[in-house]
Formats: sequence, structure tokens, C-alpha cells
Amino acid sequence: MRILELKPSRRKKGRFLLKLEDETILRVTEDELLRFSLRPGMELGEEELEALRASAGASAAKAAAANIIGARALSKKELTSRLVKKGTGQADAEAAAGWLEDIGALDDAAYAAALVRHYGGKGYGPARVREELRRRGVDRELWDGALEELPEAEDTLDALIRKKCRGDLTDPREKKRLSDALLRRGFSWSDVRAAMARYTEMLEDDYG
Repeated sequence: MRILELKPSRRKKGRFLLKLEDETILRVTEDELLRFSLRPGMELGEEELEALRASAGASAAKAAAANIIGARALSKKELTSRLVKKGTGQADAEAAAGWLEDIGALDDAAYAAALVRHYGGKGYGPARVREELRRRGVDRELWDGALEELPEAEDTLDALIRKKCRGDLTDPREKKRLSDALLRRGFSWSDVRAAMARYTEMLEDDYG
């Protein structure tokens, strides 16, 4: 396959557009330009062309991965899935995510800890935070370390009850409304029950 044209990309620095005689356009890097000694009029054998396509695909995946992770933090699994949805092959997507992990630009442990701090700060409990870690593709072996960043359930629940309680917790309807809301936030029933008892005792001390 003969190279008809080779020119720098106007959109991306360090990229070149390579046009083949079958009208195919390959986007290659400067590294590939030198490694394959690419030039207009050059004839590429079948194996050489396949190697060039593979290299160009891997380079494109790395560039796309770097752009995505530069815009927002993601887990390795989330990044891989996003690349595949954008048209990158599964193998190239996994390799690009692995490359970012190797150079320290992608760190699932740090990402998990940041997620826990974020949702813990918004008043969510352990179960809800675990579900968020699962949903975002964080490996389970990282959960325990990340969950150490979660505030004490007792402190969070006490603050939430003071903020959200609309009346006397001796009212069954108010007690159910509040406990259901706290359970949905991911706190255990035992922690919720203990927190409501503390709140009731506090009120009795204040007005007793």
C-alpha cells in the first residue's frame, strides 16, 4: 500500500495525517513517523501496514485517555468503558488506562478515597458510599482503605437529625419519616436507632 500524502495535523500538535492510496487516512505520531521511516510515495507491506495501524490505534487511545482523565477524575474501569464507547477497541482502551496508571496519572486508591470524602461530607453512610464505589468500578480490595476517610457515623447522624427532625420523635410518623431518610442515606438501622435515642435523650435533658 503506497503513501500518497503525509502532512502535519492542523488540529493537534505532534500528529500527522497519512493518506494511503485506498483513500484511508491514518493519524500517526512523530514517534511513528520516525520509527517506520514514513514518507510520501513509500510502499508499505501488509505486515508493516498492520503494525502501523496497531501503533497508531494505541497512540490515539493514549491521547484520548489523557484528555478524558485531564477533564475529570475516573476509575480505571470507568475510563476504559468511556474509551470503548467513543470507539476505541477494548484492548487499546485497557492498555491506555494501564499506561496512565503506570505513570501515576490514574490512581484508583486515591480516587476511591476522594469519593468517600465527598459523599461522607454530604452526609452519606457506609452502605451508600460502598454502592457508589461499586457503581464507579472501584476494585473491592480498595474499599476498606478508602472507607477510613468516612466520618464517624455517630457524628454525622447526630448532625443530620438535628437538621432534619421536624418535631417530637415520640410521634411514630415523624420517627418513621426520619429513620427512612437516614436508612436511604446508607446508615445501618442500629446506628439510626441509637442516634434517635441520643436525640430524644438530649431533648429530655434540655426540657426536663
